Amino acid sequence: MRIRIVDAFTDRPFAGNPAGVLLLDAFPDDDRLQRVALEVNHSETAFAHRLPAGGEADWALRWFTPVTEVAMCGHATLATAHVLHTTGAHEGPVRFATRSGVLAATPREDGSFTLDFPTAPLTPVEVPPGIAAALGAEPRTVLDTGPNIGDLLVEVADEKTVRALAPDLEALAAHSERGIIATARAEDPARGYDYVSRCFFPKVGIDEDPVTGSAHTALAPFWSERLGRPDLTGLQASSRSGRVRTQLRGGRTLLSGHAVTVIDGELLA
Repeated sequence: MRIRIVDAFTDRPFAGNPAGVLLLDAFPDDDRLQRVALEVNHSETAFAHRLPAGGEADWALRWFTPVTEVAMCGHATLATAHVLHTTGAHEGPVRFATRSGVLAATPREDGSFTLDFPTAPLTPVEVPPGIAAALGAEPRTVLDTGPNIGDLLVEVADEKTVRALAPDLEALAAHSERGIIATARAEDPARGYDYVSRCFFPKVGIDEDPVTGSAHTALAPFWSERLGRPDLTGLQASSRSGRVRTQLRGGRTLLSGHAVTVIDGELLA
């Protein structure tokens, strides 16, 4: 099997969020998919195969962390669209059949892609006991992000607080189905972004995700309401860092970014 490592939500190598991408003739059994994802050992590995012409989707797509399958992943979807187009396996917009419904990726003239994802339904919740100690910061607001994502969105005081977080990951794993999205308004929007975030997913084998597309389907409605604009740019302030352009369109959120292939090889096992 041909395997590629793609850095997503960045226009330069060794930044953004790396994902494994494998284009297959069909999906093997789940155990083999999980073993490959563990071997790749990035936050997600994407597996895709072509579907018959004339249906509602062009390719079937699944995503696995090193320990489990997930219902939605933005950066590995972007990475897969990038591989399809750079290899000539698909031209123009591509529709993926996934556990979260049909998700589309559209190439842009500047080489980026725009993903069309469902907007996360946000529900305010009481601050869970112990989450401030686990996260290492006092929450201002806590919201549930719904079943597709399964995170808690936690607003903290400011950008400096987000950047300084050093959470107790074991304690944090008890507080949501997947993980915690910590966010704050940008200290200086003149730097080219409107809000910052960091994402911690120890429950699914990812201590900190470098750039999380799916989280931005929750960040987009949260910050669009507060900032009064549907089109924003988010900076995920991990050590690799990356920017996600978000466009809120009611029940859909458009996520845009670049991707770069850094490794192209063959899986021998």
